[in-house]
Amino acid sequence: MQFDDRAGMHRVCTERLGDKAGRQFAAMARLGFRLTQPADDAPAAGLSRLGGLALLEPGTPWPELDGVPLSLHAVLDTDALAARLGNELPTRPGLLNFFYLDPDVPYEEYRKLDASSPEACRVLPADPARAIEAVAPEPARSYPSRPVHAAEAIMLPDCWDVQDGDVEFDTDEHWGAPSLILGTMGDLDGNTAGSHCAFGWPDTSYGSSVAYRDADGPVVHLLQLAEDEDLGWGWGDAGTMYFTIPAKAFAAGDFSKAEAQGRCC
Repeated sequence: MQFDDRAGMHRVCTERLGDKAGRQFAAMARLGFRLTQPADDAPAAGLSRLGGLALLEPGTPWPELDGVPLSLHAVLDTDALAARLGNELPTRPGLLNFFYLDPDVPYEEYRKLDASSPEACRVLPADPARAIEAVAPEPARSYPSRPVHAAEAIMLPDCWDVQDGDVEFDTDEHWGAPSLILGTMGDLDGNTAGSHCAFGWPDTSYGSSVAYRDADGPVVHLLQLAEDEDLGWGWGDAGTMYFTIPAKAFAAGDFSKAEAQGRCC
């Protein structure tokens, strides 16, 4: 669920959920960005882009899984977002390069790989002052480059990402917190997995969720990549790819702990 301002978001939550549950749900809001086409009044967010060449520091090896190079899908310029993210960006990683194992590699090689391996995803930071363009080695794909504008949005979690302890609900009326949110906020639900987004909360669909907690605590959503015919990538039937990182690793600037999760019908 995405809103343009916090006051409007708080009002909607309390009107629909009641004062206590509404405040609890509103407290879960995170600042995020819709990644859209730049325009005269909506400039590109620094060097942020979908596809194109990687921006890596000299000497950085291209990430691989069992000898097969991953494909570069996006570069996020966090310096261009830092002023708006504030405390939600605890470190200044500069550029973030998002890599994933491309399913469109030669079949004989791809079928031997474990796409669920943590090594199938990589997020590599780079200092913008030192970063240089790096060309993907074969058989990794190189996608067209598309600069993106970062449109600020206040994001609430999808109903399936809300757990029973997050908000107060009537156990006689609802089987769990997701039932409460789905029943009262359903027409505002953020199941718009056809969009590209950064930070905030991911948009999920078809009852699937993107874990925002692990054994060590909260998880931060970094990037959501939807199916994109113009760029030439897809993640299964109406699929979306989500990059996340444990909050502790994010605070320490340790992007080796980043993970990718694909969701589709």
